[in-house]
Amino acid sequence: MFLRKEYTQVLSFLILFTSCTRPSAVPQQFTEVQEEAVIYPDYRDVTIPPNIAPLNFMVTDAAADAFVTQVGDLVCGAGKDGKFDLDTLAWRQVLSAAKGGDLAVSVFAHRESGWVKHPDFTLHVAEEEIDPYLTYRLIEPGYELYFQLGIYQRNLTNFDVQTIYENDRSNHGRSHCINCHNFQNYSTDRMILHVRENNKGTVVTHGTDAFKMLIKHDSIIASGAYASWHPTQPLLAFSSNKTAQVFHYHYPEKIEVYDAESDIILYDAERNEVRNIIRSPDYFETFPGWSADGTRLYYCSARLPEFKYVNFEASLVTRYDSLLYDIYSMPFDTVTYTFGEPRLEVDASSQNLSCSVPRVSPDGRYLLYTLAQYGQFHLYHKSADLWVKRLDSADEYPLTATNSPDVESYHGWSSNGRWMVFSSRRDDGDYTRTYIAYFDRQGQGHRAFLLPQRDPEYNLLLLKSYNCAELTRDAVRLTQEDFNHVIRHTEAELATYKE
Repeated sequence: MFLRKEYTQVLSFLILFTSCTRPSAVPQQFTEVQEEAVIYPDYRDVTIPPNIAPLNFMVTDAAADAFVTQVGDLVCGAGKDGKFDLDTLAWRQVLSAAKGGDLAVSVFAHRESGWVKHPDFTLHVAEEEIDPYLTYRLIEPGYELYFQLGIYQRNLTNFDVQTIYENDRSNHGRSHCINCHNFQNYSTDRMILHVRENNKGTVVTHGTDAFKMLIKHDSIIASGAYASWHPTQPLLAFSSNKTAQVFHYHYPEKIEVYDAESDIILYDAERNEVRNIIRSPDYFETFPGWSADGTRLYYCSARLPEFKYVNFEASLVTRYDSLLYDIYSMPFDTVTYTFGEPRLEVDASSQNLSCSVPRVSPDGRYLLYTLAQYGQFHLYHKSADLWVKRLDSADEYPLTATNSPDVESYHGWSSNGRWMVFSSRRDDGDYTRTYIAYFDRQGQGHRAFLLPQRDPEYNLLLLKSYNCAELTRDAVRLTQEDFNHVIRHTEAELATYKE
């Protein structure tokens, strides 16, 4: 379990007032009530990094006209809207003092009869920090059509957001999709992002240099899709996918996304060479991910169903749930750039289940993945949960405290292995939002918390979903103008590669 040192809270004589709507001291006269305060986001009993931005929240209480909250020595007031805007400097001081311990949070509401105090809840402050930068895509939760979308980078220690790249908001004819950004070893020194349709290609960066390439050849199914940088070598493992989607007439999960073909390919960013790693007619391979030391490549693989030789793609439309993905790995020689024989890591298909997105922890001890009833695009699967496998003992188990009854999907580690970021639809079942959870030294996940915002109502008002959240230790070096220049080259100007 997460070890905490004893933390004795002493309310100082000088209370830290904040930039709240209505700063106030702690009420001296109040009535304690049994009902818990209704707050959003629900930050009760979560474990948080000592460098996270203020966990601003709002209280819903129609009978109250004012609120006060106390977090350690930090006191903040709010008006009838119940929104607390905790001062960042005061918040940092409180977290620093509570590092490795607990913080009690008190919520007071002023009603017609006077002040009432709700039961306290606890914030557990971890010893370990989280990487300060989070990169993600924002997109409307559509299926085939889109308009404006972009890739952004958030500073997790405050509320600053940097635009990495946005497609054209005004010119429908030149609009394009951007997705699947990835970084090498939690650094923005090497980065990639994909562009679809107009201006299509894969942007590869190294420091402040960038170029766009297009992987397209008769021996390759399609352009590179889901990517993973090798931790030390200038190598990218891609899946190459021929993807399709179907809509359900009567089903709570509105859509199914599946592969009609998929392989794994390797791109050398320095030699500008690409080759197939796995090209099997009897299996679908996707979602490659390197081990922390770069000596193994993990990936998902599904055996093609029995109907593969008879009207295969048409049959997949009605038998999509027959695709069950296991996780395999292959040894990799970092000198010769050669791969060894595959090894089964997670046998989900024998349990009529299916895996997706294998990610190995930075210490090499844990394999994090999602497990669902079928398929590999778990963004729409309510059965999808986060699981881990202990690579030193082969134990496999769900992260029960971190999971929810709704979708948990795309996920990743922090560079110290103590934090996980992932996508979840637990708020409303429709919008994908980013959650953060502590992963302790005993291999257990803790209760997750929603990415904090300056306005606690922000996520409820934002009509977009978060995709592919990735943590880095540093900020992206290239500007939005740099990416504009590289992406808007014509296909004739694309970098070529050797097969």
